[in-house]
Amino acid sequence: MKIEKHFLTELNRCYSANSIVVDGQSRILLATEGEGPCLAWTGADYASSHTVWEGPGGTMSIVPIPGTNGEFLAVQKFFKMFQWEEAKIVHVRPLSTGGYAVSDVLQLPYIHRFDLLTVGGRHYFIGCTLATTKESKEDWSNPGKIWVGEFTGAGPLQVSVLKDGLTKNHGYSRLVRDGAMCGLVTCEQGAFEVAPPQLPGGEWTVTQLMDWPISDISAIDIDGDGELEFATIEPFHGEYFRVYKKIDGAFKKIYEHPEVTEFYHVVVGATLAGRPVFIGGCRRGKQQLFYVQATPSDPAQLEAVVIEEGVGPSNVYVLHEQRRDIIVAANREKGEAALYFVS
Repeated sequence: MKIEKHFLTELNRCYSANSIVVDGQSRILLATEGEGPCLAWTGADYASSHTVWEGPGGTMSIVPIPGTNGEFLAVQKFFKMFQWEEAKIVHVRPLSTGGYAVSDVLQLPYIHRFDLLTVGGRHYFIGCTLATTKESKEDWSNPGKIWVGEFTGAGPLQVSVLKDGLTKNHGYSRLVRDGAMCGLVTCEQGAFEVAPPQLPGGEWTVTQLMDWPISDISAIDIDGDGELEFATIEPFHGEYFRVYKKIDGAFKKIYEHPEVTEFYHVVVGATLAGRPVFIGGCRRGKQQLFYVQATPSDPAQLEAVVIEEGVGPSNVYVLHEQRRDIIVAANREKGEAALYFVS
């Protein structure tokens, strides 16, 4: 596997990464969690850049809206480690004349991660609030919640509480299981699989998978045996990057990254050059961006491969193209936006 880095720009507190397609062409998006911009890159090797918004910033998540010409939802005004009462979700629409129209669709204090899950052409919103109120960075006395609703694209987004009592409600990833979309939500109480209604007017379901503190999670069949493996960061902003497999009805740890240091923050199950991997990253210690793969000689054994040290990524997104894959990296601690071309 060949990986080539392409530096995009310096971006203080670079945090969110994703991509959209406008008029058939991909645009890569990266945004800061601080006060500042969301930027986009287009063209051959994404050499051309422009500004989506100058501010306010505080962008935790960016989610494309399916079936549109590059429209997306994003978090804004999620600032600091507390006092996030102004956090909100905005609807962003690329304009044919250039620029973007940005409008508020949901005011939701402490909204951190969210997604749109599609069932039968309907788009369901799932949002996770890190807490409900906080008096200080260390105050976790008022836990977070899972909020849900149907996204129609018309008017304000209406949501209600699906589950509450989720302390340090930090992690989210999308999972497609048996062709159906669901979400994985993690917190101090463990990991939950959350599925939207399968029929109009139906009910959401919540199933607990794990019952120990987990900061972040992702799943992929990394060893090719037809069963999912789950990679986790433990505990909140924790020092352990681990992989679990369900054996005899219980999750067993089958791998732990050799570096034990606080603030692991990236865990993404994806394919790189056709190979299933977990992409990981840590914001302290060696500040590595790496991937974990099954060893070629023994798929039951996992190994970590360093992509780059000293970058301290906060989030990554994998974009698949015809002849290559691209890791879109928000290298927060280095203060840069970067691409890694994989072939």
